[in-house]
Amino acid sequence: MGVEVIKKYFSGLSELQISQFEQLGALYPEWNEKINVISRKDIENLYVNHILHSLGIAKFIDFKNGSKVLDMGTGGGFPGIPLAILFPEVKFHLVDRIGKKIKVAQDITDKIGLKNVTTQHGDVKEVKGTFDFVVSRAVMNLDDLVNVVRRSVSRTCINAYPNGLVCLKGGDLQAEVKKYKNLAMISDLSDYFAEPFFETKKVVYVQLI
Repeated sequence: MGVEVIKKYFSGLSELQISQFEQLGALYPEWNEKINVISRKDIENLYVNHILHSLGIAKFIDFKNGSKVLDMGTGGGFPGIPLAILFPEVKFHLVDRIGKKIKVAQDITDKIGLKNVTTQHGDVKEVKGTFDFVVSRAVMNLDDLVNVVRRSVSRTCINAYPNGLVCLKGGDLQAEVKKYKNLAMISDLSDYFAEPFFETKKVVYVQLI
């Protein structure tokens, strides 16, 4: 399944955006032969499990032009690169502690001509400046994530939701969000995408200002 699955859920893409999404289908498998950015058996599911999954954040929030977004632990560029294609007027800063993975993200950014992406090799604590939102395909507990990214969130709000953390997680998250009460929201990606992969996948938002 290729770029058609993206067009199925996101109408009005420009020719440039479609071309950029198409190029990901060649570039990621090429890099994956050298560096294990995506698990070998999962690379054939690139468009659904990685690109469309990343774009689930865009079903939850429509970032306003001029927003600044930090992608923490981006790996080879997820969710930051697909989101940057979709939101060309939003600035994305991708950070990861693994140098070879951020190298992949930078190379793909360059090759598809993304002008709204910067990358950084290092820990999120080393990132300077503040952002409207921090995004992540989260592997760590929500509480730990919040503690790490809170300092990076700007106090000035321009979007429909107050600034905070928007992450992609799976499974039962009620216990993790309980302490945040009305500051947290969980959105089921199965409400937006019909593919079986999304049955347990969610977008979690936590307001941090």
